[in-house]
Amino acid sequence: MASDLSSNAPGERRPGRLFGVGVGPGDPELLTLKAARAIERADVVVWFAKAGRHSNARRVVADYLHDGRRELALYYPVTTELHRHSDAYRAMIADFYADCAERLAAELDAGHEVAVLAEGDPLFFGSWMHLHVRLRERFTVEVIPGISGMAGSWSRAGVPICQGDDVMTILPGTLDEAQLVDRLSRCEAAVIMKVGRNLPRIRAALARTGQLARALYVERATMAGEHILALGERDDAPAPYFSIVLVPGWAGAVRPAGAMAKASAT
Repeated sequence: MASDLSSNAPGERRPGRLFGVGVGPGDPELLTLKAARAIERADVVVWFAKAGRHSNARRVVADYLHDGRRELALYYPVTTELHRHSDAYRAMIADFYADCAERLAAELDAGHEVAVLAEGDPLFFGSWMHLHVRLRERFTVEVIPGISGMAGSWSRAGVPICQGDDVMTILPGTLDEAQLVDRLSRCEAAVIMKVGRNLPRIRAALARTGQLARALYVERATMAGEHILALGERDDAPAPYFSIVLVPGWAGAVRPAGAMAKASAT
């Protein structure tokens, strides 16, 4: 819970407000009205990016960033260069988020409204969460939900993902094959995130559980360069960051993955 600011003494500067703004899956038209208003009224707009890369979240909201709007870029010190479970990676990324939180705290202490852009939904597999847990007890924080990348993917593919008593499981593709097999064998529908270089292992796990035939590969859903096809037709080259594997449920009502992919392209 955010702290109560009503006790500020007369004349004392009130801390600013912090917004975690979900910008949706990539199509600027899928930005919510509430998110657009928060961005337009913010004193500072903050976004994450890999060093040397552009921010996709910023691209989504570019039309709302008027001339003179102050922006704050937060560049990750490491992404895939080190193993995510290594001590070096954990130390570097923890220091990075701690420093980011203090930079935002300085803006908030100065009375500024700060909007942090988050791809998809802020509280689902996102960097925003690391700021949220560090700052929510110190300042007024509001999270503005966004349409998730997985919702964008199954909508663009035209896939009914689950129905009735279906159990849907959301999995990171970074799990080892045995873990993927175990989880996939206990659900009717699945969404597999963090595909990247893990695609061969994901494919193998789906084949072992008999689900490969209905699995769909969705790349850059709702964005330019969108690509949708049956996973069985996709090679094992590393997938780009904005990639998801869908395993639709609702047995008996959903067409084979190849047919769904072809329909989505028409």
